[in-house]
Amino acid sequence: MNDSPQILLAHHLKALKLPTFYREYEKIAKQCAAEGVDHSRYLLRLSELELIERERRMVERRIKQARFPTIKSLDSFDFLAMPSLNKVLVMELARCEYIQRRANIIALGNSGTGKTHIALGLGLAACQQGLAVGFTTAASLVHQLMEARDEKQLQRFQSQLSKHKLLIIDE
Repeated sequence: MNDSPQILLAHHLKALKLPTFYREYEKIAKQCAAEGVDHSRYLLRLSELELIERERRMVERRIKQARFPTIKSLDSFDFLAMPSLNKVLVMELARCEYIQRRANIIALGNSGTGKTHIALGLGLAACQQGLAVGFTTAASLVHQLMEARDEKQLQRFQSQLSKHKLLIIDE
C-alpha cells in the first residue's frame, strides 16, 4: 500500500510523456531536501532537466533525419590548414541567418580542401538550432529525381525536399 503513490506517479509521468521527470524525481527530491530548497525550485529543476533532455533528443532526431554520412562539427575543422578560408565568415554562417533569408551557399575548391567538412558542420549547426536539414550527393539527387519522374512521383519528391530548411548537396 505504501508503494501506491510511486506506482501512480510513474504511471502518470509516463502518460504525460515526462521520462526525465520519472527518472530523476527521487534523486532531485533528495538533493533539494538536503539543500532546503522549496517545492517550486524542485519543480523548476525537474522541468529544466526535462527540457534539456527533450532538446537533446530533438537534435539527435534532426541529425538522424538529415542523413549525414558522418557527423563533423566546425570545432573539429583545422582552419590553420586552410588559411585562405575565412573563418569569421564560416562562423557567421553557423548562426544560420542565411537560411532565414533563403540565401544559398556554394562552396568551390579543389578536392581535399574541407568543403564537405564545412558543409557538414553548417548542417550540424542548423540541426542544433532546430532546423530541418537534408544531406545528399548530387549524383544521388539526380538519380532520385529521375526515379520520381519515372514513377510519376516528382511532385511528392519535390514536396519532401521542400520540407528541409537547409538542403546540402555534396559533389
